[in-house]
Amino acid sequence: MLGTYPSVVVRVVGAILVPFMLLFGVYIIAHGHYGPGGGFAGGVFLAVGAILPRMTLSPELAYRIFPTWVGPLVGGLGMMLFLLVAVAPLLVGGAFLDYGAIEVAGMAASRVRYLGILLVEIAVGLAVFGALLLIFDVLTDAEDVAGELTPAANREEVRR
Repeated sequence: MLGTYPSVVVRVVGAILVPFMLLFGVYIIAHGHYGPGGGFAGGVFLAVGAILPRMTLSPELAYRIFPTWVGPLVGGLGMMLFLLVAVAPLLVGGAFLDYGAIEVAGMAASRVRYLGILLVEIAVGLAVFGALLLIFDVLTDAEDVAGELTPAANREEVRR
């Protein structure tokens, strides 16, 4: 069930909810390094905020908001950021993901760990967002058609 949903109420409520879902996803990611939540849960909320328009709005609008290339790009950037943050302590003689081994002038090791886990949470959130968006696009057969990013079910309408 992709494309414009027949109920106006569902479309309007979905459109109103999307910014709040995205904001809540960012909050969960940012809060996850010192409390419940984190990158995975926040990434799921971000992905749902991008998938909901694809299920309720017209394909032209939904894929203009979050094109199909966003998933692989953001997911790849998230995985790359995680790898960089995880390997950085190895370069200074520490262990994998041991941010405290990185010495920053004027900053305690506990503060470096705090910032390191925040970067990890952001990286995981981006990777989960990108992966879920990519999975949804693959399952719905979304692809780039003549410059328009729309699901395969609506290709004929776009070509007209």
